[in-house]
Amino acid sequence: MVRSTPPELPEQLATKADIKRLKALLRERRARDDEGVFVCEGPRVIAAALDHGIELRQGFVGVDATDEMRAVAQRLAATGVPVRLLDTYAGARVGDTVNPQPVFAIAAMRRAGLEALAGVDLALVAPKLGDPGNAGTLIRSAAAAGAQVIVLGAGSVDAYNPKVVRASAGACFAVRIVEGRTAVEILAALGAQGVSCLGATATGGAAPETFDLRAPTAFVLGHETHGLDPALALDGEVTLPMAAGESLNVAMAGTALLFEAARQRRANPR
Repeated sequence: MVRSTPPELPEQLATKADIKRLKALLRERRARDDEGVFVCEGPRVIAAALDHGIELRQGFVGVDATDEMRAVAQRLAATGVPVRLLDTYAGARVGDTVNPQPVFAIAAMRRAGLEALAGVDLALVAPKLGDPGNAGTLIRSAAAAGAQVIVLGAGSVDAYNPKVVRASAGACFAVRIVEGRTAVEILAALGAQGVSCLGATATGGAAPETFDLRAPTAFVLGHETHGLDPALALDGEVTLPMAAGESLNVAMAGTALLFEAARQRRANPR
């Protein structure tokens, strides 16, 4: 059997300035905001960025990268993006995980304002979501269920936090993400579009199947610890029936609601 030759690595080593910048972009929101860029880490996320036509400006790959990582680095280089080589020491320490995947790409942010809510049919709103893993999971679920928009309010985690980007598994490029708006602004804008805003509550709400989720709908999720702000002007409250336990993790609850909406739409399209 003939073995395939692993994709070649770039020859030019990353400079100290390259590595310093990469570390800052991975660790500091201010650095990302100042440059208007963020870091994609791992072959899956970078491949998704390439597939969705995201503007990528620079790439890095470790000397001990796997064939899959080398291959995505070659895809980057083939589009004209400069790719630099990280030695073993830098590749192991530049990421913010215990075992980083030593292939990175610096991408331009896609900032979206309230105009991104125009024409929304299914959306997820999180005015104050604190955990990056939950945010990334919800972005992934929103894309999978067919939602067009996810809104991370002014009190939420940064959508371009590397943990959010990794947890989204590339789905952050498949949905529009609106950031930095207050809950009042978000709900008013959705209401003006004729979107019904349903707050997800642990108790006291109606079961999701009692709502017509085929209509334009936005699920509004509360903070992981404090829940929904009772002052929010919502069109209704929805509660997932549970056989045991008090409540679900916010990412699980949001996922279940999104897929109930998707189920209703498949079963009986409007």
